[in-house]
Amino acid sequence: MEASTTNPLERRLDLSVAIADIEKEVDKQLRRLGKNAKMPGFRPGKIPMNILKQQYGEQAHHDAFNEVLNRVFMDAVKAGDYQIVGRPQIEPKQTESTTHVEVTAIFEVYPEIVLNDLAGAEIERPTLEIADAQIDKTIEILRQQRVRHEAANRAAAKDDRVVIDFSGKKNGEPFEGGAASDYPLVLGQGTLLADFEKALEGMKAGESKTIDVKFPDDYFAKDMAGQTANFEITLKQVMAPVLPVVDAEFAKNLGIKDGDLTKMREEIAANLKREVKRRIETQVKTQVMDALLKANPVNVPKALIEMEIQRMRQNLVKELERSGMKTNDFPMQDDLFVEQATRRISLGIIVAEVIKAEKLEAQPQQVRAAIEDMAESYERPDELIRWYFAQPKRLAEVEDVVSENNVVAWVLSKAKVTDKEADFDELMGRKTN
Repeated sequence: MEASTTNPLERRLDLSVAIADIEKEVDKQLRRLGKNAKMPGFRPGKIPMNILKQQYGEQAHHDAFNEVLNRVFMDAVKAGDYQIVGRPQIEPKQTESTTHVEVTAIFEVYPEIVLNDLAGAEIERPTLEIADAQIDKTIEILRQQRVRHEAANRAAAKDDRVVIDFSGKKNGEPFEGGAASDYPLVLGQGTLLADFEKALEGMKAGESKTIDVKFPDDYFAKDMAGQTANFEITLKQVMAPVLPVVDAEFAKNLGIKDGDLTKMREEIAANLKREVKRRIETQVKTQVMDALLKANPVNVPKALIEMEIQRMRQNLVKELERSGMKTNDFPMQDDLFVEQATRRISLGIIVAEVIKAEKLEAQPQQVRAAIEDMAESYERPDELIRWYFAQPKRLAEVEDVVSENNVVAWVLSKAKVTDKEADFDELMGRKTN
């Protein structure tokens, strides 16, 4: 038994497999195959053993060797009390034995975790009370999302919807993607380059102009990055934004059946409180997980990282395909996933150890409370609750989340926690000008 010097989790076991045991297993394999094998001139189950060996001997020997080797390996693992990860790599050894096959099994084990003190960990917990100012700002955003545009007989300005023709040239020659007709855009939303959109402001329908636009050095089309192009622009239509009035009809469009504005504000406040709570919990959980990683450095089995990379790659492919993208030519090197995969596996190992050591498993009443909390935002909460409890797999997912939340609460009880008032727009992930 020896450990690897390059991988502290790698172990090597020298195994000896008796040839007599392999031969016995070969006979078993052949008899099993013979029961269902079909061969001209013989009834099923009546094929002579020597003919079975000729036909299936190589396959039977391969399967028999693997079967016996697996038993020997598992006996050795049990005797050594190894917590193995993944499948072992088998390397043959040179031997003069005529009775045994000698091999070396190379495998990884789970790391041993000794949880360290978290007294030095510092967590900054955002706080935010929902008041009229946040409700008003949310209503304004909802108005912006429902904006319509009407034809305007004036110069184009920020937030106007315009329709343009443009034709661009680089070094006097047209370039791919540099021309379009009847192209619509809303000024200020960053659909086109900032200098291009800025040049459209102040133009009236029917006007044309020629401008030079420098493309950013990091522009996605490499042949245009850092280059300057000349554009001929014709503005064909200007449409001014018209925001909906906050009235009963507006409230009805938001799902308030009777159009009551007071109920609408109450509903918006309730939704904001839920979303703010969720975002604060997410930020705190991220800090907690960072603290656990910092306090408990862990060697991660390569086999687990490789499995997680494969899982992440498959999920990304499914996401891209759902959005209509073709993934055949999309490069997905392992480097794209290694850092995140390593973090996920590390946290999985540490969190599992904390749950075990501190007895933080999800309790039935906690799971029900979590599901009921999720169901609050649904029109028929009872249906969602029944949906979760009808399927053990769905319930298990909630149990995992609740157990993680228990870990978060435990870490917060050990760490130094400072409350800090959060900025509403930053917390909600909104850009501020």
